Amino acid sequence: MIPAAKPLLGDDEARAVSEVIKSGMLAQGKKVAEFEEGFGKFIGAKHTIAVGNGTQALHVALLAAGVMPGDEVITTAFSFLASSTSIVHCGAKPVFADIDPKTFNIDPDDARKLITKKTRAIMPVHLFGLSSDVKELQKICGENNIAMVEDACQSHGARVGGKGVGTFGISSAFSFYPTKNITTGEGGAVTTMDDKTAELCRLIRNQGQVSRYNCVMIGYNYRMTDIGGAIGIEQLKKLPGWTETRIKNAAYLDRELGKAGIGVPYVPKGYKHVYHQYTIRVKGRDAVQKKLADMGVGTGVYYPQGLHELGPLAKYRTRKLPKTEKACKEVLALPVHPALSKADLETVAKSVAEAMA
Repeated sequence: MIPAAKPLLGDDEARAVSEVIKSGMLAQGKKVAEFEEGFGKFIGAKHTIAVGNGTQALHVALLAAGVMPGDEVITTAFSFLASSTSIVHCGAKPVFADIDPKTFNIDPDDARKLITKKTRAIMPVHLFGLSSDVKELQKICGENNIAMVEDACQSHGARVGGKGVGTFGISSAFSFYPTKNITTGEGGAVTTMDDKTAELCRLIRNQGQVSRYNCVMIGYNYRMTDIGGAIGIEQLKKLPGWTETRIKNAAYLDRELGKAGIGVPYVPKGYKHVYHQYTIRVKGRDAVQKKLADMGVGTGVYYPQGLHELGPLAKYRTRKLPKTEKACKEVLALPVHPALSKADLETVAKSVAEAMA
């Protein structure tokens, strides 16, 4: 079976972890600081604050942006549940905008209609490795004096007009889960260009302590370990090459699927898509997915249900989201990761064409 996603870990990461274990310094320390510096340079962010996972990064970013109980945060229902549960963790209410059907990202025009006196922030999710329309969202937030918090958990290295996602909002969140474009085992990070926001994020991450036992606020234990930091340092060295491979793999799929008349992912002019997922639309999706599995091609459905219809988050549903609901029935993610061989890519393209014939 050709896997839909595959973490790439090898001798470099094993050696780095072994060195940390031998040092006896396992908790947050020099390795985390080195990883933060490297990731910040890669993104183009002034500050990076590493944490234990992507959900923690979202929570910290929202808290640092001033999201409090009773506030509303406009976001998308077409995302992983942490995008919205992080808002609920702040005591705030997620308000769901519909998506742009071409990019699968939040529709700025729909988001604009949902702004009320309670709106504290808009949180776009840069889905599948493609940035949202951050410039239009920046404009909307500026006009209404609200914050923009980026959920960039799937978009390490994505860019708009040459500028990296993770630098447009007051704060941004990244994830380093094993299936992401790089991993630290688990892990996450908040990025920001703002000094005061960075200081607040560091306090929130470390029990509200300015220094050991000098606590100035109620915070959390959201620290990354040096084991995770060491893995991240090695992964960062490889990330630019992996990203280019993802883009080349996507270009191959674009070309071959296009020949078969199959719609391929849309990338707006001036945007760099880093293809965390290569997602197409398929009518009769479930049957096609089963055929592909029988052919030895792994796929994924991200996401089969909008968050406005999911379990405890359904209580925040205030209206139907027709574009989101249609996407949930049609999206199918194909393998695009750097571990794919040329033969794998050929098999994926040929199998998809046959399954959809």
